[in-house]
Amino acid sequence: MLILSRKAGESLILDGGIEIKITEIYGDKVRVGIAAPADVRVYRKELYATIQENQSAAQHAPISEAMKGLLKKL
Repeated sequence: MLILSRKAGESLILDGGIEIKITEIYGDKVRVGIAAPADVRVYRKELYATIQENQSAAQHAPISEAMKGLLKKL
């Protein structure tokens, strides 16, 4: 893990196309702005974990009889 110090208004550039800018620091909170290409998805870590769990559950869910009937028709 790379650890850097940044002040408000300073930025980091990732892979030449993603900019992470410290926009504000107040108390124990930091406000961060992220500029990335449209094809790069940016998630909060806790939301990303939920998405991964839901996708995993969907992959392992049994297929209903109705869905099996539709798949046979295709």
